[in-house]
Amino acid sequence: MKIILTALFMLLSLPVSAGEDHDRIRRAVLAGKILPLSRILEQVDRDYPGELIEAELEDKHGRPVYEIKRLTHDGRLLKLYYDAADGTRLKVKEKR
Repeated sequence: MKIILTALFMLLSLPVSAGEDHDRIRRAVLAGKILPLSRILEQVDRDYPGELIEAELEDKHGRPVYEIKRLTHDGRLLKLYYDAADGTRLKVKEKR
């Protein structure tokens, strides 16, 4: 099954083009500052089986955080937050 991933990356300071943002994120992954999204999604797949709706890398209070929207097999829509540096799950919100 193919999963279509929409990755939106936001900067809180100056607006930049998507290409520049992608390069900044790639450099951070290569430098070991953040984990690749694929590693986070492996954990999400194990803990919350279902369909990926959206993934974003955000800056929350100076900390890189992956925000994942997931539709579970039982029909729940979840918003999951993971520390992008170490993969720790920070929060789970269920959207009703």
